[in-house]
Amino acid sequence: MKIIAVIPARYASTRFPAKLLQDLCGKTVILRTYEAAVKTNLFDDVFVVTDSDLILDEIVANGGKAIRSVKDHESGSDRIAEAVHDMEVDLVVNVQGDEPFIDKKPLEELIQVFKNDSAKKVDLGSLMFEIKDVAEINNPNNVKVITDQHGFALYFSRSVIPYPREEQVGVRYMKHIGIYAFRKEALLDFYRLPMLSLEASEKLEQLRYLEYGKRIRMIETSHSSIGIDTPEDLEKARQIWS
Repeated sequence: MKIIAVIPARYASTRFPAKLLQDLCGKTVILRTYEAAVKTNLFDDVFVVTDSDLILDEIVANGGKAIRSVKDHESGSDRIAEAVHDMEVDLVVNVQGDEPFIDKKPLEELIQVFKNDSAKKVDLGSLMFEIKDVAEINNPNNVKVITDQHGFALYFSRSVIPYPREEQVGVRYMKHIGIYAFRKEALLDFYRLPMLSLEASEKLEQLRYLEYGKRIRMIETSHSSIGIDTPEDLEKARQIWS
């Protein structure tokens, strides 16, 4: 099984423009993320896929591998699908460009799902962790996921799911971490298929997979992930790194 990591990297960001090129203790955020992905030694290759010449030059100038997107894309999955279309790979792992604190263990567990899936019942794999703080649960920036008894995703939402009409039944609230592993075929299917209403409403690309019947296997992790979405997040990251 040939496994690669692809890091989609948009220059623009609504909340924090050019965040991937911000300094994180001597290196840019995107370079830190790229180097962290390589350092896991889990992948046959690692690429940054970007819409920006500045980001491409940053990676290449530091000895890394980067691909310039040909088209404009609505989602990271679309950007990755274009990049890997002609590559001979089996599994593509999407690493978020704004998460330089990559933890190897959950990525290993994610990859192992596919190594154990000889019947190819899993199209995608992704990560989740439990959240208990009420404000975190209600925050629409935290995407929640619910699964069936076998760990397959039933739905993702910015809303509180499940709704706590009865609070004494022991429901756990799981936050989705946007790291995915795709079979190449599932990724290319996503690229070909049009957006439907659920994805358009929630602005969550993973819903396109569910709407078209793809099976997403969720892996629970204790690693909460540290993303850089705002200048405040960057300051926190600098404190952690130093």
